[in-house]
Amino acid sequence: MNSNLTICPMQKEHVPAVSRLEQETFSMPWSAQDFLDMIEREGALYIVALYEEQPVGVCGVINACGDGDICNVAVAKNWRGRGVGRLLLSTLMEWGRKIGIVNYTLEVRVSNVAAIRLYESLGFQKEGIRPRFYEKPSEDAVIMWKRQAEDGQITMSKPEKSCYTEIV
Repeated sequence: MNSNLTICPMQKEHVPAVSRLEQETFSMPWSAQDFLDMIEREGALYIVALYEEQPVGVCGVINACGDGDICNVAVAKNWRGRGVGRLLLSTLMEWGRKIGIVNYTLEVRVSNVAAIRLYESLGFQKEGIRPRFYEKPSEDAVIMWKRQAEDGQITMSKPEKSCYTEIV
C-alpha cells in the first residue's frame, strides 16, 4: 500500500507520540523529557516520519566533533518493512551534513538481524562488539560505522524544504 509520509524535524508536539513509539519498541525506552531535551540540545538532530500528521517513525543523531551518534531508530510495528527506517536514516544522514557530521556510528543488538541488514545496505560496517550494552534482556551490541571518507556519499540528496513528502 502506498502512503504519503512527511519527513521533518521533531517538534515538541510530536514528543508524546514519539515517546509512546519508543515505549512500544525498546525495553529501556527514553522518556518524553529525554526527547524534549534533544530538541533543545545544540548539535542534536531528531526527525520524524509523519503519516496523517502522526509520527510513525523517529530517529536522531548527536554530533560529536563531526562524528554522529545515531540514536533511537524506531518505526511503528505496522510500518516496518515498508522503507520508513531507510527513508529516516537516509534523510538524517543527509541533513546531518548541515550540522557538520562527516561519519556516523550506532549500536544495534546482535540479535536484530533486520536492522543490521538495513544498516549494512546503507553503507555501515561492523567494527566491534560492546559487551552487555543492552539490558532487559542483557545482550551485546554490534558497533557499526559509516565513514564518509570511504565512499564520499551518503544515500540521497537533501530536499530544499525543511519537510517533504515521500511515497513509500
